[in-house]
Amino acid sequence: MFATDTLLSGPADSQVRFLFAHGAGQDADSPFMRRIADHLADAGIRVIRFRFPYMARSERDARRRPPDREPVLIDAFADLIERHRGADVRLLIGGKSMGGRIASLLADASPVQGLICLGYPFHPPGKPQQLRVAHLATLRTPTLICQGERDPFGNPAEVGTYALSPAVRLVWISDGEHSYRPRKQSGRCWEDNLVQAAEAVRAFALPRALEPH
Repeated sequence: MFATDTLLSGPADSQVRFLFAHGAGQDADSPFMRRIADHLADAGIRVIRFRFPYMARSERDARRRPPDREPVLIDAFADLIERHRGADVRLLIGGKSMGGRIASLLADASPVQGLICLGYPFHPPGKPQQLRVAHLATLRTPTLICQGERDPFGNPAEVGTYALSPAVRLVWISDGEHSYRPRKQSGRCWEDNLVQAAEAVRAFALPRALEPH
């Protein structure tokens, strides 16, 4: 069973493609996914959002479902990679929360040039002992993680104690929670933080030779 219902943004002839997976309970066309995709499309990146099989079923049946088992999620993502790879394409994979974690599990074994995780679930909220970081210590794929400073899935104090590969670059989104929403007293708005994350992704995704002039 493979991922379905792709949503395309950005120029079709772009040399840079980003396979952008949704989180466990957040659809591929959620406001977060849509706004990030729009910003990256404006920067000249071809963004391919898609629904994992369980989310596609949820959409069809109008019924909330739990995520598929991890092997199903991995196989669905791997199928998309195979379909969108190309000799002249800079292919990046990643996603929001669970989508980024699944991408991180197959990045080193896939023909991709980079990994982008937007709100990585280092551990479940309130359960810092249940870590999902072992494979991050040995990642070889160039990786960008954009994490909210107040993310209950992993904040700066916690993440600073993890052994992460030198291939991993962390960008902290100002006063953001798991979807980067800041507190009102921070003086920032959600769009500010989405732009901050999108700019970090743009700089990571586009080598200077491919940046629009």
